[in-house]
Amino acid sequence: MYNSFRHACERLLRIPHDPAPPPGDEASTRIFRAAPNYYKYLLLIWALKTALAVFVVVVALVVPVATASLTMVRHGQPWGFLLLMLPLLVLASNVLGCLFNLAVLRLEYEKRWYVVTDRSLRVREGVLTVREMTVNFANIQNISISQGPIQRALGIADLRVETAGGGGGGSHHNQHQPIENLHTAWFRGVNNANEVRELIQQRLRLLKDSGLGDREELPHPSPALPSGASLLLPSPALLAALRQVHAEAGALRHATRLLE
Repeated sequence: MYNSFRHACERLLRIPHDPAPPPGDEASTRIFRAAPNYYKYLLLIWALKTALAVFVVVVALVVPVATASLTMVRHGQPWGFLLLMLPLLVLASNVLGCLFNLAVLRLEYEKRWYVVTDRSLRVREGVLTVREMTVNFANIQNISISQGPIQRALGIADLRVETAGGGGGGSHHNQHQPIENLHTAWFRGVNNANEVRELIQQRLRLLKDSGLGDREELPHPSPALPSGASLLLPSPALLAALRQVHAEAGALRHATRLLE
């Protein structure tokens, strides 16, 4: 049944298949996926929300209406049973909605992609609303890992990549339902967050060493010249040209004084 639901959603919602690699060398492409335990984590969150929703419906609607219905029946009003149909319909629709959310949850887990090349990364997530974000390594300012108690128990973590203009205020938002931030990319539910971080940092260093990164972010050269720094000195031809210019400037200054 789920496979039929998945195929129907892919056709109806036109969900794209594998994401195209971001800019960079295709030979360096690495693809990461959310860990299986991340789906268990999502299931736990879904179960807690579902239990809370059903509890609210039962306490706030089913119990009061059922009590009123039985009271009416005891007073000789048989149609009181019809009143009981209303909360049952609401409860049934609530359960169906929760099951639909469960199917969408599984589909969102399967359609989550993290792609890294030697120059950039791309994150795709979502089913009803597909969100795809591409980050150039030259714009990355911070890479951090966050892990809650349940995530530690499941051996997963969230990797956060912040780019220029992202600021630090977004760190106080809920990590799993955050306010959309165009300057922050999330690798959610990975079981190798340290490996992914080291890979991005390594490729970021290589990118800067190659001179393709932002010049203001490149390390400043040491004032001390290395032993083989002769290539940094002016050539003899340049020195001769500079001396000639200096001599001509002196002659021009002398001629100007004679005219005065």
